Amino acid sequence: MPKIYDDNLIRDRLTAVRTLMEKDGVDAYIIYTGDYHMSEYASDYFSEREFLSGFTGSAGELVVLRDKAALFTDGRYFVQAELQIKGKGIELMRKGQEGVPDIYDYLCQDAKLQENAKPVLGFDARTIDAASGLKFEKVAKKLGGSLAPDFNPVARIWEDRPAFPASKIYEIETGKDRKQKLSDLRSELAKKLDEDYIHFISSLDDIAWLLNLRANDVECNPVFMSYLILSPKECRLYANLDSIDEKLSKKLEDDGVSLFAYDSFYGDINKVTSTYILANQPKTYDLSLAIDAKRVNCKIYGMAHALTKAAFLSENNEPALRQALGKVNIKLECFENPTVLAKAIKNDYEIKNLIDLHVDDGLAVTRFIIWLKEKMADPDYDKAPITEYDAALYLDALREKIDDYIELSFGTISAYGANAAQMHYAASKDDCAYLERRGMLLVDSGGQYLRGTSDVTRTIALGPVTPAMKKDYTLSLKGMLALADAVFLEGCSGYSLDILARGPLWKENTDYRCGTGHGVGYLLNVHESPNAFRYRYTPGLSEYCKLEPGMVTSDEPGVYRDGQYGIRIENMILCEKDGHNEYGQFLRFKTLTIVPLDEELIDRSLLNEDDILRLENYQKFVYDTLSARMSDGERKKLAKLTCQA
Repeated sequence: MPKIYDDNLIRDRLTAVRTLMEKDGVDAYIIYTGDYHMSEYASDYFSEREFLSGFTGSAGELVVLRDKAALFTDGRYFVQAELQIKGKGIELMRKGQEGVPDIYDYLCQDAKLQENAKPVLGFDARTIDAASGLKFEKVAKKLGGSLAPDFNPVARIWEDRPAFPASKIYEIETGKDRKQKLSDLRSELAKKLDEDYIHFISSLDDIAWLLNLRANDVECNPVFMSYLILSPKECRLYANLDSIDEKLSKKLEDDGVSLFAYDSFYGDINKVTSTYILANQPKTYDLSLAIDAKRVNCKIYGMAHALTKAAFLSENNEPALRQALGKVNIKLECFENPTVLAKAIKNDYEIKNLIDLHVDDGLAVTRFIIWLKEKMADPDYDKAPITEYDAALYLDALREKIDDYIELSFGTISAYGANAAQMHYAASKDDCAYLERRGMLLVDSGGQYLRGTSDVTRTIALGPVTPAMKKDYTLSLKGMLALADAVFLEGCSGYSLDILARGPLWKENTDYRCGTGHGVGYLLNVHESPNAFRYRYTPGLSEYCKLEPGMVTSDEPGVYRDGQYGIRIENMILCEKDGHNEYGQFLRFKTLTIVPLDEELIDRSLLNEDDILRLENYQKFVYDTLSARMSDGERKKLAKLTCQA
């Protein structure tokens, strides 16, 4: 069971917020999940939506009106959200489901907001992405109202709020030094923009990747709170200066990176722009302010947009600046940060390390499976049964023994029986299920290492399983192996290939309410854009980039039966070149994950010849790779697991 907040506690918090809404004249309060940097995961300091709703999932938005509240989340969290908000006066809005409005239509359709002469929509503009902020602006205009972009009542009622994150920043080797990365980025910007530009970056993984720096400001994501301003001749990093030691500070300075206090960023947006303009007079020119509207918050976008208006001139009364402004045309340019694609394409150094680390990571997970199977087979197991939480701790401990291990890449998901139907279920010491010698355990886990990031899921039989479980597992397996075996022409995206994974399930009128796969970072976020496997086309969201050699993506179809069980099988796959001929460049995938598949869950009558060949080749690959690193006893157990005996 997920964590359940006391109903009265959440209701009291909502009441306190509504009191502040009435006092400040706000009619709708919108709370997004995340920090000031549009991060998927954020530190506890930013868990405002959880504080106010009791929902602990990583994705979702809360709308609080004067008389009701609604939580919007996606298919990964339908079951969990329903459990966590029950009895709290919050309606669950299942995003993407037929008949369910999105958050913008929900506000536009609300009768009381429509009746209000001038409704005010409030939010903290630092925690909402620019693209969403512009949509809320349209909603307010449609309703005849306005926005209150600095409204943050949670900050006023949260008395024991966790501390703002601040961990030590350290440098890593990635196969390309930061001076070269900065040069490459400037070259890309020069292709897109005029000679004069200022590029604002606030996405934490982009900044960490660009500067070859890592930290621990966000649990499981080795990033640090920061902003970056880049121009042709200057690179300004805004971070916690106490987190950077003198040696690293000197190295950054030598590489052309100037350091500034994190809290000074917003005040410097206008200042840096003014300084750039003054430094470039008396020529007449265009100045591009470049941002990624999906990866900067609404406040940054608003400030950058204001710089393009006459208001900027009126606010700066220095004669020299007024004169210089007469010769410059300031433009706002919105496009995806070039670092997003560059980061996704791993270089030879990173690929070599990823291949190497997956041997160690695979050994850890395989030893966990061997241990778990032996536990379940012990005749005396019932005298000392283990829990989901115990199993997760055992696997985590195995990973910690790997030499360059840093931390988990996300909290280990160890879900037994019906709990596995919740895609992001989290067991805790005081709230977890005991494992029985029947059914299945789903374990989704990964690690952060100096050699990169891992993410693997295995569904494991703990004893007798039903024919329905075997069928669902086998259909998921067929899809996972088919996608990994794909050969395709350059130009294909994950949008083109997703059908390979879903096809076997779709033939049985079955599906899963999530994507098939996500990009994976290199000692960075376990969920990384832009590469992904998705079937659903959503304008602005599903226009996925083409797959390119060096991209690492997860391949993880599954089946989730509410109240019964959940199945997921996940490998990481690396895109690489195949043949080239008159039709162009063909690509294929190389499987990085090296962990046996559970033969006890496979119904071979559902496999065709291609399926069987793929399965046998993968199991042999696992055995051949891992057995050389195992003792004789372990080798025999692995041979049994992979049918190599």
